[in-house]
Amino acid sequence: MAEPKYKRIVLKLSGEALAGEQGFGIEQDTVNSIAREIKEVHDAGVEVAIVVGGGNIWRGVAGSAKGMDRATADYMGMLATVINSLSLQDAMEKLNVVTRVLSAIELRQIAEPYIRRRAIRHLEKGRVVIFAGGTGSPYFSTDTTAALRAAEIEADVILMAKKVDGVYDSDPVKNPEAILYRDLSYIDVLNQRLGVMDSTATSLCMDNQIPIIVFNLNEKGNILKVVQGKEVGTYVGG
Repeated sequence: MAEPKYKRIVLKLSGEALAGEQGFGIEQDTVNSIAREIKEVHDAGVEVAIVVGGGNIWRGVAGSAKGMDRATADYMGMLATVINSLSLQDAMEKLNVVTRVLSAIELRQIAEPYIRRRAIRHLEKGRVVIFAGGTGSPYFSTDTTAALRAAEIEADVILMAKKVDGVYDSDPVKNPEAILYRDLSYIDVLNQRLGVMDSTATSLCMDNQIPIIVFNLNEKGNILKVVQGKEVGTYVGG
């Protein structure tokens, strides 16, 4: 097995990634498959932190658009990320991978509170860490959570798991001639509004020089390939 290029990573999973083909809720076979992929990376000696979205259960922006108070809607979304995190933790521990869920919202009975030094210590001890509850504040996406946590734990890279092969100049589903970018700068992503992350998250990565790799989660073995430095997906950097 090739030596990993990155020692410590933040893997960003959308909530929809856990829903599989059903498109909503949690599809257990899909979660188990993702857990096996993460285990491969962990077994290669990489320190793995994960940020999971909650869009398969609830989207705060959607609730706000229908008249709900935005802060309330966002807090509901944060609770959805906790549900997803516990599901992924259960799948990981069934594979004998020691996992800790750290929540930005205090939920003592089911998750540890997020403390930066504690998170780093868990990683150093070889545990997979799942960051739940977003940033703990409304109006911020889980993309921003991934960027913030990556900066705090001094991660080498953020891996953005998507349903497409990388970043295209247009929607590849609607445009079969869409061009796949292999390398982009942060400024390109911001100026062209390419949708890799929201602008707050992208700016945070740019300010802290954290590279982003966008890749297709649905292709088996891709997480390990990315960690090994193979040319997979789109690299976003300085």
